[in-house]
Parts: sequence; C-alpha cells; structure tokens
Amino acid sequence: MVEGRIRKVSGPLVIAEGMREANLFDVVRVGANRLIGEIIEMHGDCASIQVYEETAGLGRGDPVASTGAPLSVELGPGLLSNIFDGIQRPLEAMRVKVGANLIRGVDEPSLDRERRWHFEALRKAGDRVEPGDIYGTVQENDVILHKIMVPPKVSGTVVELRSGDFRITDRIGRVKLADGSITDISLMQRWPVRVARPCRRKLPPEEPMITGQRSVDTLFPIAKGGTACVPGPFGSGKTVVQHQLAKWSDVDLVVYIGCGERGNEMTDVLREFPELVDPKTGKSLMKRTVLIANTSDMPVAAREASIYTGITIAEYFRDMGYSVAVIADSTSRWAEALREMSGRLEEMPGEEGYPAYLTSRLAQFYERAGKVVCLGEGERIGALSAIGAVSPQGGDISEPVTQATLRIVKVFWGLDSSLAYRRHFPAINWLNSYSLYRDRLSDWFAEHVSKNWNEVVGRCLRVLQEEADLQEIVKLVGMDALSPEDRIKLDVAQSIREDFLQQNAFLEVDWYTSLGKQHGMLNLIFHYADEALRAVQGGADAERVCGTSVHERIARAKTVPEDRWQQEFEEIADEITRQMNRLIEQAGEERA
Repeated sequence: MVEGRIRKVSGPLVIAEGMREANLFDVVRVGANRLIGEIIEMHGDCASIQVYEETAGLGRGDPVASTGAPLSVELGPGLLSNIFDGIQRPLEAMRVKVGANLIRGVDEPSLDRERRWHFEALRKAGDRVEPGDIYGTVQENDVILHKIMVPPKVSGTVVELRSGDFRITDRIGRVKLADGSITDISLMQRWPVRVARPCRRKLPPEEPMITGQRSVDTLFPIAKGGTACVPGPFGSGKTVVQHQLAKWSDVDLVVYIGCGERGNEMTDVLREFPELVDPKTGKSLMKRTVLIANTSDMPVAAREASIYTGITIAEYFRDMGYSVAVIADSTSRWAEALREMSGRLEEMPGEEGYPAYLTSRLAQFYERAGKVVCLGEGERIGALSAIGAVSPQGGDISEPVTQATLRIVKVFWGLDSSLAYRRHFPAINWLNSYSLYRDRLSDWFAEHVSKNWNEVVGRCLRVLQEEADLQEIVKLVGMDALSPEDRIKLDVAQSIREDFLQQNAFLEVDWYTSLGKQHGMLNLIFHYADEALRAVQGGADAERVCGTSVHERIARAKTVPEDRWQQEFEEIADEITRQMNRLIEQAGEERA
C-alpha cells in the first residue's frame, strides 16, 4: 500500500505528495474519514486525486493511502432492483446503516454479503473452461436468470464445482489455471469501470429496439446495439422521453443512470418503476432494472464515474446474452463535471471551457454500445444500446457537448420546446430529427410488420415536409391561395401530427403502441388522404371534405385497444369511403 500526505485541497481535487509508487486511476482513501478518491494525474511523486465525497475539513498533511486497484464494480447476483450511487455504493443499505442523510466516509459493500443465492452448477470437475463460459446459473428473480460466467482473461480446468445455497463471497468451486496455480470461484467478479469488457466480435445492428413510441419506432428507429441522443432545452421532455424508453423498450434489462439529475426526478423513478407492470413479463418493471443515482446535490466528481459504472454493469449483463439499454440522463452534466475537474487541474481549456478531450471521452462511452457475439462457447449474442440525454444551455444545439455527441451517435431525437409548450409529447421535431439506422432496418420491418412499411413511412415524412413548405405560403398570402389538393395535404399532415405522432403517456391504452397498430394508423390516415383527394377531384368542396365527421373517428383510433384495432380500423376505412362517396354525389347533384 502506497501512503502519502495531502499537499493541497481545491474543492473535489486533492494534491497528495509521496505517491510516486502509485498508479494512475488507483482508488485511494483520503483523510481520517477515509474518503473515496481516484488518481487522475501524476507529476513526479505528486498525485492529483478526484474525491467522490465532500472534501470540507481536509487539510495539508492529512494521510492518503492507495488501495493499489482501479475503480471497479462488483458484478454478481443482487444488482437488479437495486439503486446505487455513482461509485456503486448501495443507497438503500447505507440509509439503513446511517440514516437518510449520508455521512462522509461510509463504506458499504456494493452487493449484499449476507443474502444466500441458490447456485445450479452446469460444469463438473475436469471440464475445460475458457473466458465467458457459464459455470452455472442463479435465479435472481422470477424474471431474470443470472448466469455466473468465467471472467475474461481466465481459463483452465474445473477442479471442483458445487450446487447449493451460497453467499456471493463463498467459494463455489476451484479452477486450475494454465500456469498450474489453483484459484477459487465465487458468485461475484470485479471489473474496472474504465475498461470495456471484451467480446468475440461485433455484429451489425439489424433489429430495431421497439419502444412503443410512434414517433420513434416509425420515423426515427434505433437498432438494438445502437446509439442515440435526446437533446433539448429545459422543459422539452427529455426525462419523460427517457422514462418512456426505459419502461416500454423490448429489452431484457435497463440500466438507468441519473447523472446530475434532480433528486425529485430520481424519486419519481423509484416510485413509478416498482408499480409499473412490464408488458413482456407481467411482473414489476423494477425486477429488470438497475438504477444509478448521482443527483445534482451529490459531489460533482462522482458524476464522471457514474456513467462508467452504469455501462460496465450493462456490459456484464450483455455478456450473458441479454439485450440491455443504458439510459443516461444527462451527459451534459457529466461533461460539466469533466469541465470542472479539468479547470482545477489547470489544463488548457477547449471550446466553452470544456476539456480538449471531451469528444474522445464521449466516444469512449458510446463506443461501448453494440451488438456482439459474447465470449464463451456457442454463439451467445448480446446487445447494449446507449441513449443519452443532452441539455444544451438555452436550447442551443450548436454547443460543444451536443455537436460532439452528434458526431458519434446515429440517432438524433431533437426535442422542440415549442411543441412541448403546445402539449405535444413526445416533443420530437420531425423536421430536424433523423435515424441513420432506417435503411439498415428496412428489411426487418418489411419482413415482420408489412411489406409496404418503408413506403408508408417515406410518404409520412414527405407529407410533413410538404406541410412545412405550404405553411410558409400560407403565412405570406393566406389559406385562400392554396389549391384544394394542397388543403387536403395540410389536413392530412395535421392528422399525422395530432392523431399519430402525439402520444399520451398517462393514458393506458396510448402509452404503448405495437408496430402493427402503428402501421394500421398510418394506413388509415393515408386511406383518408387518397379518398379525400378523390373527392375534391370529383368536384367536392375541400372545406366540406376537411369537415367530415370521420375525422373524429380517425383521431380516436389511437385509443382503440390492441386486441380490437384491426376490426375497428376496417370499419373506419369503410366509413371514410362512404362519406367521400356521399360528398361526390352531392357535388354532382349541385352541378346538375
């Protein structure tokens, strides 16, 4: 153990001398209270340490001791349904230990050391094991089967392996390594958070992550193993969008990282998730969720670690062959923590004071996403999707964090405060958002939903763009200057915006929409568009066409239950045709 003394304290940054033998990124204990910190820079025998707790009271000459190991997370049964802080300390266990107000220096193991788990061995003595092979399983809850894997870089022959009830630190067996030494096996392994867990190879993302949100799934889909960002100004609904993705995405597990998030919003997550029913399993959503809470009143240095803690836990479950979504809210506050620590280190600032390595750090985070063939026997495939919120100051997406993120991710859901003020949620602006996965996923949608899926989606985007162009004309010369066909285009675009893209997260029948129903809703709207165009070409007045009573039934189509939408949509389509035929007949009678 390397021991030194504090030379200088500057907020969360501590300079310690006598640390020449320590290593970069070693975890250290600072002061009499043994506060947790991490070495982030070395100059001779002086180490710059970012402390993950409040540094008030530290002074020159106080002791500093290196643990000789990098910041790591504990991986094993007990992760799910838990809530950790940015450095994986269990908040509930610490609350029981010291009360609601956490004290400095409290040290609690990340995973419960007393709880026993039933381990079912899948290997026996004499079996050869390689990195990523599965020793056995633990039924962590009635939703997720936890697979106990051989750690990366470990291979050998099983000497002993037992089934039974064990604590996570108990020895469940032994393995003879290639060098002849024998090591013990437990239910838990450790992994440094700043190092990506290895995989056999990466695969191209070719399957969508279905979210049940119509504007996402239809217009701007994200692939399993993909990356996305949700930038938007204050009050535009970034957190609501991410909550919806966490609740309804068709992934096996969700890791939600509240990085510098407001405490009341994390409280909402804690209260809502246990009460929500997972549409896949019918069980509580919390049973497949891990929460990382680093609220805005917690020490700023821990924000930087929280992102890595969350994605390392996600990689661990990905290696079991699960599909995992990492929801980070928000990477802007993480970047602000980087900027503060960079300033205290007196590094040369980049644009707007952010460190010059901002883009590379963001890339290191998002590049850990992907669809992979996991280590171990067989073709075990896992996927990790990363979705980060960005909070640009004043809603200016030209600021460095947003621009650096957009150069890395492939899906951009741009939130618009004007839509949010009109109560249009999710407030995703359809004119400046994009998804670079749409072409890659087109074959999947054509095979699993409908052969004309891409044709319908393309028509939807064209209508919305044409509406924007027509609105410019209306502002200049008024509505009367438009042709009947253009009036119909505006009417159809309004229906797409208000009846399809707008979704009510508080209405049970509307907070999740299957892909089939999404396709059916668009087909219904375009059936109206075709019939309305036929009517005006047949002599019907455009005002009468746009005022037909069938509009109300189209608007209510989103509230039709999933088990009845096909039959009811057919009835609405028939009603559209009848009303348009009636208008054409009336126009003919008036001409006669």
